[in-house]
Amino acid sequence: MKTVRKLGIALAIALGSTTAVAQKDPPITLDTHVDIPFAYMREARFDFGKQTPLQVDLDKMQRGGLDAVFFIVYVDQGPLTPKGWAHAVAQARTKYDDIDLMLKAYPDQIRLARTPDDVRTNKAAGRLSAMIGVENGYSLGHDIKNLDAAFARGARYVGLAHMGNNDLCSSSTPEADLGDTPLPEYSITDFGRSVVKRANQLGIMVDVSHSSDACVREVLALSTSPVIASHSSARALDNHPRNLSDDLLRAIAAKGGVIQAVAVQEFIRLDPARDLAMKALQAQVAKQTGDKSFASEKHEYLPAYIDGMKRIDAALPPPNVDDYVAHIKHMVEVAGIDHVGIASDFDGGGGLAGWNDATQTRNVTAALRRAGFSDADIAKIWGGNLLRVWGEVTQRATANHAN
Repeated sequence: MKTVRKLGIALAIALGSTTAVAQKDPPITLDTHVDIPFAYMREARFDFGKQTPLQVDLDKMQRGGLDAVFFIVYVDQGPLTPKGWAHAVAQARTKYDDIDLMLKAYPDQIRLARTPDDVRTNKAAGRLSAMIGVENGYSLGHDIKNLDAAFARGARYVGLAHMGNNDLCSSSTPEADLGDTPLPEYSITDFGRSVVKRANQLGIMVDVSHSSDACVREVLALSTSPVIASHSSARALDNHPRNLSDDLLRAIAAKGGVIQAVAVQEFIRLDPARDLAMKALQAQVAKQTGDKSFASEKHEYLPAYIDGMKRIDAALPPPNVDDYVAHIKHMVEVAGIDHVGIASDFDGGGGLAGWNDATQTRNVTAALRRAGFSDADIAKIWGGNLLRVWGEVTQRATANHAN
């Protein structure tokens, strides 16, 4: 499970100038990366339509003015064996089922969007849109037929990798525990190439976030459609391997794609002291509950963790929404205004002072205005660019099918 790093309530309130409400909402606000727990919709605390501890739920989206979200089918990286692949496929199936439960429970409030036009139709009807993204192609179980199955269930982008190399490509963050070497021994595999080709044919956006630089370059050369980075920020401002270099930002833009800046603290500003403090807190909370390691679904809602995060936030403040927009501004300067978008990574590690859940969506719009972006620019960044790329990927797939 991805480690979730939420901020304390105090920082969410004490935002200073970042609380300014935008004068006008963009036409569509779209977030390309929101995670869901494995108990989603199966436990009352994770019921999308109720008051939840999640950063994104029905009430928070409605209050904050967040129109559309890619909910993520994510599985952790595991062994590249038949048993490992079977387990990953089963975990992914559970998340598809959970998203279905949410959509069936609240059809008047939120509906699945399989096309960009569905998003626009839902907005016009006063409904929210749910889309599906796949994070970590490991969940395809080394079987290309599972990509077709994912498309049938509504998946409209596929992220090739996560933390740790897999059977598709090398990761930007190899994992020693998985037997990865510090430097990638490969960029993309034959199976990875087949996934890119089939995604182009189906109309699934290929997502290079988490992939190694070498893999990103291979994908850009292979893909016949624009490519996205669903949640990656600028390496020039934060030298983290998960972020993208200026050269890669330009290359994705040259292909017609879009890079969605991500609001994860360590990808906005490196802060070793804060990172160590959080890891120490997580280890302490896990030990107190008799567990070997920290698990977000079990531990992050416990009073000991919540109180500990408040102390860390007070002593070592996290980046804020203006720091986040600085990444967007740099990315726009490098890649162009038509090639940058927004991703929170909420409920999977995302959250900044000023933008810590969906109720604070308008704080991002206000920060974009403070940074000098026009309403037309903001409309592109908040959803227009992603919808354009999604539409082009869909049209190319349809044209190829017709031929």
